[in-house]
Amino acid sequence: MGIDLGSRSVKIVQMENKKIIDSKLFDTIQFYRQFAKKGAKSLYLEPEKIGFKNDNIIATGYGKITVQIENAKHLPEIQAHVKGAVFQSGLEDFTLIDIGGQDTKVVKVRNSRVVDFMTNDRCAASSGRYMENMANVLGITLEELSSYSDDPVELSSTCAIFGETEIIAKIVEGYDTSQLAAGINYTLFKRFVSLINRMASDIIVLSGGGAKNQALKRIIAKETGSEVITVADPQLNGAIGCCIYGEEIA
Repeated sequence: MGIDLGSRSVKIVQMENKKIIDSKLFDTIQFYRQFAKKGAKSLYLEPEKIGFKNDNIIATGYGKITVQIENAKHLPEIQAHVKGAVFQSGLEDFTLIDIGGQDTKVVKVRNSRVVDFMTNDRCAASSGRYMENMANVLGITLEELSSYSDDPVELSSTCAIFGETEIIAKIVEGYDTSQLAAGINYTLFKRFVSLINRMASDIIVLSGGGAKNQALKRIIAKETGSEVITVADPQLNGAIGCCIYGEEIA
């Protein structure tokens, strides 16, 4: 069983013989309140309450340090996401872009192994949280936001906080929602394009909840000239990687 303890959501996957037999997604705060208990030194989880067997559990993500899981092994985030991407894409050489709730990780992968990686965690404007906030400002869904990439409004602020103020000002100026949404998607790309350039590959693989943004996928392909692939289950990728690792060491 693989658990990705993310900053915004907790993803759980159970696999047998490299096939997903069950998966669950929880809001992070809700998950800890329902399934975590305070132990002698830290929190611990009871997988049976979640509906999974308590055997061969691998954990990764933001919460792996603060939450102790009975009989669990811990796998670094980068390794978990790379193993998941290799498994889901069937590729060995690529650049992985994982767009999570709080940060974006860019990883250079060769022969299915991590060669180098960088993380943009200094500004929320490179994360899924930024997309959520901007969609709320525009009064649209994330799905609608992810459909716009043409005729983007030039946004000067790449800061998530000041970006909201700028978007409101652009709305007052009369710009269309489609132009504003496209501008937001380009701003997201600008926050990690320098990382992509340093980890360049002919093929880019997207994972994380932010990988569902189809406009961002088109922008990355257009601006880098690389082939861009989104894994089948982008939000579950880290948990899938944990399961693959669990089968490797079983």
